[in-house]
Amino acid sequence: MSWKSSELDDLPKGLPEHLEIQRTRVICKNDAPIHTEGIQYSGAYASSGVDNTISFEKFSKDFKIEVIRLTEDEMEFDMVGIDASIANAFRRILIAEVPTMAIEKVFVVDNTSPIADESLAHRLGLIPINADPRLFEYLSENDVPNERNTIVYRMQVSCSKNSPQRLTVKSDKLEWLPEGSKLHEMVPGQQKTFTSFTNNQMEITKTPLGVKHEDITIARLGPGQAIELEAHAVKGIGKTHAKWSPVATAWYRMLPEVIFRKEIKGEEAVELVKKCPVKVFDIEDLANGEKKAVVARPRSCTLCRECIRGNTEEEIELRRVRDHFIFTIESASALPPEALFTEAVKILEEKCDRVLSELS
Repeated sequence: MSWKSSELDDLPKGLPEHLEIQRTRVICKNDAPIHTEGIQYSGAYASSGVDNTISFEKFSKDFKIEVIRLTEDEMEFDMVGIDASIANAFRRILIAEVPTMAIEKVFVVDNTSPIADESLAHRLGLIPINADPRLFEYLSENDVPNERNTIVYRMQVSCSKNSPQRLTVKSDKLEWLPEGSKLHEMVPGQQKTFTSFTNNQMEITKTPLGVKHEDITIARLGPGQAIELEAHAVKGIGKTHAKWSPVATAWYRMLPEVIFRKEIKGEEAVELVKKCPVKVFDIEDLANGEKKAVVARPRSCTLCRECIRGNTEEEIELRRVRDHFIFTIESASALPPEALFTEAVKILEEKCDRVLSELS
């Protein structure tokens, strides 16, 4: 049986309210969330006159980013009009694929501290380096360390034998060597260092390539103890080792919605305000002297579900907007969070281009 276009035009347009909520929201019940799976089939709602097709034009129209908070090391922004898979792709790229600089090799000349050489090298590798990775190249297995792929640091500290107290060695003791390594390899008849710099690194960058935080404790030396070493930092990604991850964390959550199914007044409203640990609700004084509960800060909701436990479960509905993500980036590298997100977008774009080229 075939339908004429005039007959289809007579059908009601738009989804019923319960189906629209199921399509665009995740409902959080007391025991578990429901409607968690997105409906991808383009013709799922064709009978209601709703086009569920995913198209570039629709994405371009609906997608937007709004920066909510931006500091030197942290950014919170809203991404609206995307699927959870895309938001998760940005999160994974930020953690594991945006490159940064980290100490990879440590040449220990003297270490009489209580910390073993291996543990000392591991600690040094986790210290964030204040160097823009976009200025450097990757160091492959067959490459010679040079000014374009290696940053050299030296540490030479000691505690006097007559010192009445221990010496705390912090990350500010790492001295940048812009001309390369000062240690010589043990090659007979040659004065060869561990790097091959042809130019001073001051020509590459206008700012010193130190550490991002100078107050990180590395070791504590007792009287007569010393540390002398040289550390080489190279470019890498978090997929290889976590020390190259440029973020302390990158995470997202769907925008929360708190809906009252009926008005909550009087002592019940006061009790509801006390229940919420993040102060989502507030009290509104009515003209007749009564008190009514209102949703004052829905964005702060963490879905702890305290508000729907007990007698209020049928009066309040907790939802998440399926295509609205609150994204947070905490930078732990030289790049600010907005630059990290830009780099993540470029990497995802390169991945898409690679897939398209392989399919063509």
